[in-house]
Amino acid sequence: MLTRISASVVAIAVLGAAPAYADFPAGYPADYQKIVDGAKKEGKVVVYSTTDTKAAGPLIQGFEALYPGVKVEYNDMNSTELYNRYISEQAAGGTSGDVVWSSSMDTALKLATDYAQEYASPEQGQLPKWAVWKEKAYGTTYEPVVFIYNKRLIPQGDVPDSHAALAKLIASQTDKFKKKVTTYDIEKSGLGFMLSVQDSKADPHYFATLADVAKGGLAVQSSTGTMMERVSSGENLIGFNILGSYAEARAKTDPSLGISYPKDYTLVLSRVSFISKEATNANAAKLWLNYVLSEKGQSILANQADIPSIRNDIEGKNDIEGMTKMLGNALKPIPVDESLLEYLQPAKRLDYIKQWRTAAAK
Repeated sequence: MLTRISASVVAIAVLGAAPAYADFPAGYPADYQKIVDGAKKEGKVVVYSTTDTKAAGPLIQGFEALYPGVKVEYNDMNSTELYNRYISEQAAGGTSGDVVWSSSMDTALKLATDYAQEYASPEQGQLPKWAVWKEKAYGTTYEPVVFIYNKRLIPQGDVPDSHAALAKLIASQTDKFKKKVTTYDIEKSGLGFMLSVQDSKADPHYFATLADVAKGGLAVQSSTGTMMERVSSGENLIGFNILGSYAEARAKTDPSLGISYPKDYTLVLSRVSFISKEATNANAAKLWLNYVLSEKGQSILANQADIPSIRNDIEGKNDIEGMTKMLGNALKPIPVDESLLEYLQPAKRLDYIKQWRTAAAK
């Protein structure tokens, strides 16, 4: 009996001393196990995100399977709601998100300048330099911005492959496209505002192009899902400045939805993430951020959530390398840096919105 008990104790001890690499990739700091242990004591990570819960689901499941006992409390909001809620909670000094993960790159970076803790992710060497800001904010995805159209109602020969072609198509058939063109309401969507600003930087004739696109009248929305639904149903015929990741995911099961990647320039969005300075679950927040940036997490995003990876070592075509083979020099990644903040100054933002409204006849 004593021998058997001793053997059991030894077996338990050996299991308890299992190598830490089971919990995280090779090459991580030697003391990373302390973060894993700390996260398990915290028991959860609170994520504030603009990524749809459905799209994030496989990532959450993968994380919770890798780190049993660390639950993901996932809060899915639109970009404006996330920004306003996070700021008000920080001002009140109460609990808030441990991690912010937003597609509205400019407002996310604005939050990061005031509220992010500095943290050097061991995954940052796998990211493009433009995707890392002061070891505080990280770009996490590589998502082309596309046109969508109704395949039943737009002849293949009419499908635009550039911003100029989109404007020409609509300006030449204003009756057909009257109130049938959809895009973001830039006053209600932080993402929509940011993409419009980036368009104006990429195209010196942007406002003239927008005026032609708007000749039939724009139907503006605050969410990608609503725009895709309306184009698919035929209520709208075409949409622009749509996140390609969501469009590709829907098109797999929706035969009415077509996608066009503009060849003059294709903006590339990268969802920005950072850890809060005042994170209640700081260790779990680090685990989550590193998991999202890791090969495992990025593979899930690319191959299960249809969100292109910001890495180059992911199996399949849904990463930087695959996108570059498809679109080449047309790709224009939006850098995670201070240039994003320029149009967040109240006076400049207001002037821009007025200019947009004039061009869009809103």
